[in-house]
Amino acid sequence: MAAKIPVTVITGFLGSGKTTLIRNLLQNNQGRRIAVIVNEFGELGIDGELLQSCQVCPEEENDNNNDNNIYELTNGCLCCTVQEEFLPTMQQLIKRRDNIDCILIETSGLALPKPLVKAFRWQEIRNAATVDSVITVVDSEAVAAGTFASDLEAVESQRQADDSLEHETPLQELFEDQLACADLVVLNKTDLVNQQTLAEVKDLVKEELPRVVKIVESYQSEIDSSILLGLQAAVEDNLDKRPSHHDTEEEHDHDDEITSHHVVLDRTFEPQQLKQQLQTLVQQQEIFRVKGFVAVPDKSMRLVMQGVGNRFEQFYDRPWKPEEARQTRLVFIGKDLKSSDIESQLVSLN
Repeated sequence: MAAKIPVTVITGFLGSGKTTLIRNLLQNNQGRRIAVIVNEFGELGIDGELLQSCQVCPEEENDNNNDNNIYELTNGCLCCTVQEEFLPTMQQLIKRRDNIDCILIETSGLALPKPLVKAFRWQEIRNAATVDSVITVVDSEAVAAGTFASDLEAVESQRQADDSLEHETPLQELFEDQLACADLVVLNKTDLVNQQTLAEVKDLVKEELPRVVKIVESYQSEIDSSILLGLQAAVEDNLDKRPSHHDTEEEHDHDDEITSHHVVLDRTFEPQQLKQQLQTLVQQQEIFRVKGFVAVPDKSMRLVMQGVGNRFEQFYDRPWKPEEARQTRLVFIGKDLKSSDIESQLVSLN
């Protein structure tokens, strides 16, 4: 019997650096044939396109596989997008197991990792693939700012003092569940905090880890693949040691209010002007994440723009293809989004 395909699940909150981590692994694959599964949250496959446009391994679409959302990369890797059914995509990859050394799965920033790992107990998968590890990427600056403050005693005190606080916030529960399931924690964006703050972040993360888990520091998700791959944890076989807020629930609906809205505009934008307008929208609405591609006047390159909270970053990833429309496409992820306001404010920019 052929060896099981090792699968690495990469989880973490919105904007923590998961996609950048995978891009780095693809660019420095050391000869490994890697399949990547991107579990999109938004309706536009922004992260999938970022992976496919990796400068070292630009995609070559294989017409025989487009129906399965599986794209061939020129270095022998594969890129897949999963927006509906996880099982069919895994089954397609299992058929190629002789040509795959490992699989990377990037979860949505709002996904719980444990239910995904449970899928590897399904009969159709368990004999052919195993979860090598769960890697949780943490935005050091966001944690330092108190976004995921996880002092349970303080939360309980707040709940008792305020009848409206019946539950912990969904985002905090998610952060804790992602850490509880981890085999390796990557403290990313360490350049944005000082050493004392970083030490405090590390202590906070350690408090949430139910087991001894290695923590590594990272700048722009640059970590050697030998650290990330080959942990051989067989995660699906020891889920009982990875506690979750939702272990006793048949289903959970904590994130039902979290939605995504995509905007596609047949126009260009000046990057600084667009950034300022996006920052204004973030202040006006409860927008957690913005990501997308921007058409810039008199530029032959496509601009990637992504933001977490009020912090935005941008870079040019590749030239526009001759056959593709030079559109500006943005995905907004947040709570109770006012879609019409988002579009009207973007359209109104000169």
